[in-house]
Amino acid sequence: MADTFEDIARSKYMLLTTYTKDGRPKPTTVWGVYKDGKLLISTDDGSWKTKRINNTPRVTIQRAYAIGNKPKGEPVEAVARNLPKSENRRVFDMVTKKYWWHAWWWIPQAIVRGGIDKVHSAIEVKPA
Repeated sequence: MADTFEDIARSKYMLLTTYTKDGRPKPTTVWGVYKDGKLLISTDDGSWKTKRINNTPRVTIQRAYAIGNKPKGEPVEAVARNLPKSENRRVFDMVTKKYWWHAWWWIPQAIVRGGIDKVHSAIEVKPA
């Protein structure tokens, strides 16, 4: 049976594929939290994925391994948007809580780089 959006969004690691203006896929392994039917992702502010989402909100998600861009299942079509800066801390905290055993370095590096609210962005992904 094929994975549903919820199956993927609840998995430990996900592969988020964004698309360039000319349609080329750009897959990236991400950490995310499933909440209220949506996948919430925290990422670096100004990352290429956030720029591509601004241009092309169409994305796919699929289950993935922890390291690298190796998918575990079939992709599911979805739509992404960059959330307002006011959501950064909430999403960052939710993702940190889920991945606490990996995130021990995440908070200090964000603080050193200028603070969580300054260096992180939040992405919301919904089923297409």
